[in-house]
Amino acid sequence: MRIVTFNPFRTLGMPNVTYIKPENMLMEMDKIKEADYILFPEYWQVNTLVYGLKKKIFPNISTYQLGHNKVETTRVLQAIFPKNIPYTQITSKDRINIETIEEEFGYPLVAKEIKSSMGRGVFLVENREELKSYIETNESIYIQEKLPIDRDIRIVYVGDKVIGAYWRIAGEGQFHNNIAKGATYDYDNVPKEAIELVENVAKELNINHAGFDVVVVDNRLYILEYNVMFGNEGLRNMGISVEKYIYEYISRDPDFTPINPTFPRAS
Repeated sequence: MRIVTFNPFRTLGMPNVTYIKPENMLMEMDKIKEADYILFPEYWQVNTLVYGLKKKIFPNISTYQLGHNKVETTRVLQAIFPKNIPYTQITSKDRINIETIEEEFGYPLVAKEIKSSMGRGVFLVENREELKSYIETNESIYIQEKLPIDRDIRIVYVGDKVIGAYWRIAGEGQFHNNIAKGATYDYDNVPKEAIELVENVAKELNINHAGFDVVVVDNRLYILEYNVMFGNEGLRNMGISVEKYIYEYISRDPDFTPINPTFPRAS
């Protein structure tokens, strides 16, 4: 069977994979049409591949669409899992009322840019001037309650199961729990209830490749967001190969018969 990837770094070691640069999609249309699976297209390619060319893609289209930005993710969680999402208001720059936000949230509060990752675009807002500054630079306004946390749990779901989970602990006095912002890993005592929540969410929403960020407050679980293109360093520290799980998952597709069904062993 033929596999095309648009991201070689996320498919390292997979057999029978052809890499095509995303910008060359139209020039490589014959290879794409012949492929049995398309891996890691960029978002702008997804509709053409799925609806135009009728191709199977990984991650699947619901994963891409619901994880496209924080607004899409939050709105579906508010509708389907309302008890597991922090109190959040999403509005536009021209409709926001600062007095209402202050009354509902108080300070500090959390403000986010709708497309960001690794802690970038997530701000701790402690007064009106900081809130005004955030509003001035964002057309879409995303305000969330500030939870009393110093860590979160990154839970990675690939295919049809959780493949790894670990704590990310913020540095002393720091706001962000992201490793890119100086947080550290802890692999012990991840609550099974958090893993079960992610499994339920992923299955209900048909998500098959995501890193979920979950926090625990007063024995209650909250999902902050999920990232389709999550970092793999924490999993590599656990000896987990995401690529192996992806290949095994697509190999179980009843319409997919790999030429070499054995994933290569690490040398």
